[in-house]
Amino acid sequence: MFINRTAELTFLTRVLEREHPGPGQFVMLYGRRRVGKTALLRRWVEQSGQPFTYWVAEKDPAPLQRRKFFGAVLASLGTELPVPAFASWAELWRSVAQLTATRRHVIVLDELPYAAESDPAMLSALQHAWDALFQQSQVVIVICGSHVRSMELLLGRQSPLFGRMTGQWYLQPLGFGALRQFLPTWSPEEQVAAYAIVGGIPAYLAWLNPRHGLTSNIKQVMLAPGSLVLAEATFLLQDEVREPRPYLAVLQAIGNGNHTLKEIANASMISTAHLSFYVAQLQELRLVERRIPATLTPAEQRRSRMGRYHLSDPFLRFYFRFLAPAAAGGTLSYRPERVLPGIQSGLRAFVGMTVWEELARQWVDAPQSAPVLGFIPQVIGSHWSRHVQVDVVAVDWQTHTLLLGECKWTGDAVDRKVVRELIETKTPLVLNDMKVAASDWTIRYAIFARAGATEAAQQELAAHGGILIDLARLYADLAE
Repeated sequence: MFINRTAELTFLTRVLEREHPGPGQFVMLYGRRRVGKTALLRRWVEQSGQPFTYWVAEKDPAPLQRRKFFGAVLASLGTELPVPAFASWAELWRSVAQLTATRRHVIVLDELPYAAESDPAMLSALQHAWDALFQQSQVVIVICGSHVRSMELLLGRQSPLFGRMTGQWYLQPLGFGALRQFLPTWSPEEQVAAYAIVGGIPAYLAWLNPRHGLTSNIKQVMLAPGSLVLAEATFLLQDEVREPRPYLAVLQAIGNGNHTLKEIANASMISTAHLSFYVAQLQELRLVERRIPATLTPAEQRRSRMGRYHLSDPFLRFYFRFLAPAAAGGTLSYRPERVLPGIQSGLRAFVGMTVWEELARQWVDAPQSAPVLGFIPQVIGSHWSRHVQVDVVAVDWQTHTLLLGECKWTGDAVDRKVVRELIETKTPLVLNDMKVAASDWTIRYAIFARAGATEAAQQELAAHGGILIDLARLYADLAE
């Protein structure tokens, strides 16, 4: 199923229309595994109306890779010439340039790091071919890969390809609004829970059967013995790191609620001297993110030691919270039904602490929310200190405007007590942490509540110019 990706397709289509600095174009598209890079590129080239060569590198010896690639070029041109055995990539590129010299031709090199690993000269040969043969041709080269670190190194000064790219795009997971197309019969509550479990990764969403409900999918897809779901976390790391075990230990520690380096070190049994390396690697892989309070000034953010580490992927959060502990004890191999009650009892709190807060911050960040908020935030996040914690915070340092919001995923309407606590108790503590005076700031309030708020709570919120965002409104506003 191909859904959304309008912005990405627009970007790629405009690449074909460019005549500067070209006419040749050299673009990089990359992103984590399962995010839909191949589906996007295939959809684009097939709809482009241009002749194209789509080649996926495999872990083959370099001579075999060159043979397969040139065979793909010949097939795309409808040429029945025999495929020669090229002694080098430089020799191959010269032949490709001769075949594609007369008209626009798109060449997609998918999983490029595999080709570079088998022959270190491959990237240098591509650089020289671009400079001498393709830059002033009608060829569009798109390189793609799932090894995020390897792809980003291609942009660095040490890479032969440094300075050659005419465009780049990091492919993000789908937004929450896409779930209504994957799971059209599910209620908004079930879609939020699904987003908390698998996020916006298209391959993970394809695991779920829309004809069955959430509980049935958890039991039949997530917990089934032999399910690929149970091996996914290890699989994500195996291609990126040599020894996954310490990385898995770090992910497990964070997934269990340990967010400072000291807590993670104690839980993972990894010394702090080595822990920073593993955490940094996981950040580069986009599996872990470091968060700091949104109320810190830009100067304070750069030197803050208040960072907390969180799993950035919803599926990994779910896996390490519910599945990994059971799998480690062998439970899933024999009696997966024993795990289901724990998921059912803990899922509501899990959704509330993770994705509901994130969806609230997404709502604040959405362009259509600015008129409602009355300002455009420079920073969006949350606030925490030894004295107070606030789920949603948005700050405009130029206009001295501050939004404070609370998130509730309970089945009951929020009462007046929650609103008054936010306004009367938490606000002074946040301002004290910020070391600013209330008279110098415009403060706005928001309640993000699954079931809305009582009439008394709504009146209290309205009296202070606050806004109420229930599930129905958030679901409608975040539609894509």
